[in-house]
Amino acid sequence: MTTTTAPSPVLEASGVTMRFGGLTAVRSVDLTVNTGEIVGLIGPNGAGKTTFFNCLTGLYVPTEGKVSYKGTVLPPKPHLVTSAGIARTFQNIRLFANMTVLENVLVGRHTRTKEGLWSALLRGPGFRKAEAASRERAMELLEFIGLAHKADHLSRNLPYGEQRKLEIARAMASEPGLLLLDEPTAGMNPQETRATEDLVFAIRDRGIAVLVIEHDMRFIFNLSDRVACLVQGEKLVEGTSDVVQGDERVIAAYLGTPFEGAPGADELAEVEAAEAGGTATATTPVVPAQATAEPADTTETADTPDPDGTTEPADTTGPATTPETTEPADTPEPADTPDAPATPPTTGTPEAAQDDTSAESTTSKEGNAQ
Repeated sequence: MTTTTAPSPVLEASGVTMRFGGLTAVRSVDLTVNTGEIVGLIGPNGAGKTTFFNCLTGLYVPTEGKVSYKGTVLPPKPHLVTSAGIARTFQNIRLFANMTVLENVLVGRHTRTKEGLWSALLRGPGFRKAEAASRERAMELLEFIGLAHKADHLSRNLPYGEQRKLEIARAMASEPGLLLLDEPTAGMNPQETRATEDLVFAIRDRGIAVLVIEHDMRFIFNLSDRVACLVQGEKLVEGTSDVVQGDERVIAAYLGTPFEGAPGADELAEVEAAEAGGTATATTPVVPAQATAEPADTTETADTPDPDGTTEPADTTGPATTPETTEPADTPEPADTPDAPATPPTTGTPEAAQDDTSAESTTSKEGNAQ
């Protein structure tokens, strides 16, 4: 007769809330990770996934709630969390660029060595024995991830995908019971993503539970035993891959379509109401105190002569307009008057003008004599 034992929880997060001033990045999130289990954490950008990771690993002190590892509440100190048995990688690679591949892995062993300052300075037999054991363990991990042949290379000279693997090996050097991976396949091509998936399965086979954040849905659904979805800092749904990827609320959250009961729905309604009120105010016409007369048509600016020869002034009830270039209006010539004297010509020489005047004077005298 075979008996099956229920999986024991490795990580228990209950009511974890993280506030930054008036902003609530994570709100009352509960999550459990069991022994030998791979749990995925998904959500749109800004959902609070990395903030939740920081609360689990002691980088942030949660405003509310508690985090327990194997039944013990974790202290809010990163090195104490690592000593307890939780290790993590980061979204952005944080390797020691000027150290070799082997030295980067040896850094992860510092929580598992018992040698102190004086032992390191004196370099006695105990220190040499502990250092040899650490190097042996580090080489085993490099062999596990496939980088043993590059142990003496500088980490900055590794390809991007191998740098991601090296960061995982450094986290495993602390011998954790729970490994937290923050977007381990970010920037990888399909072949590197497939290799990372096989590596995570191999880590799980070693008895290490894994909690992983990832935006690659194909990767996360193929990898995880359970998936939890965060939206605006709250856990929306948790279940198997089939349940989560078929949930309409998850689809709506990724597509940006609001759904009934979504986290932040009340705030969204208030914003929409405020925007509607502002739009109505902006579009309301303003009625002036006095009615303004309709401007007269000023398309014609030239004066119009009347039949009797007088010129009627243009209508000036409307505002005057000044065109860029305006030709002067034609001025009608005055009508001929019989009594008006003839204008003497202004052309010719002075002598000719005097002769014409004398002739005109003589003619006038002769007429009067007759």
